[in-house]
Amino acid sequence: MVTSYARGQRVETLTVVGNAPLPPNSERAALIDGSDLVLRMTTFALDEPGAEPAYGRKTDVVVLHRGVLPSPNTFADYKSRLYLLAEPGRLHWEPEIIPDWWPTDLGFVPIPNRQFVRPLGRLLEFDPEQAIWGTTGTLAVYLAGRLFPEATKRITGFSILDRPEQTTFAHAWGEDVNVTGDHRLHAESALLRSWRDNGEIELIP
Repeated sequence: MVTSYARGQRVETLTVVGNAPLPPNSERAALIDGSDLVLRMTTFALDEPGAEPAYGRKTDVVVLHRGVLPSPNTFADYKSRLYLLAEPGRLHWEPEIIPDWWPTDLGFVPIPNRQFVRPLGRLLEFDPEQAIWGTTGTLAVYLAGRLFPEATKRITGFSILDRPEQTTFAHAWGEDVNVTGDHRLHAESALLRSWRDNGEIELIP
């Protein structure tokens, strides 16, 4: 299903774009837009017409969670994208309802907790009995790695790599948001850096 949204229905290169603010960089934007598959998440930003390139515009897959405050880009051109809903809270208390802000004519695909959320939690050494899980960004990177192990995988816009001690996330769109108590950024930062160091992912500055 994910491959069907990729350029040419093949995935040799993919980029996961996080929500951290990025300075203008035309090479980065071109690398993102030149990827076969681009995953973005939650309140993501896109390059505006006439602005200096920074984030690119290609968006094939959007990964969301129920607590998101949609940006103007989140559901723009939604009929051309695949929407995946991360629902780790379903393992603990979250009800089985569609969020009230969801477009009435748009379906979504839940990211299976058993196949993806729980294995990621084990890599992060989380206690499965506690309401602790990875951020949407780290889950998107893990998902990409599981689905496309042979592809060249790049990430950009992930502030937790260098700042795991942060208590708020600065977003490229919208106000800063608090790091909620269900995340452990030091563990996620270490895992992402290990994937970088062993060549599973590449970082786009």
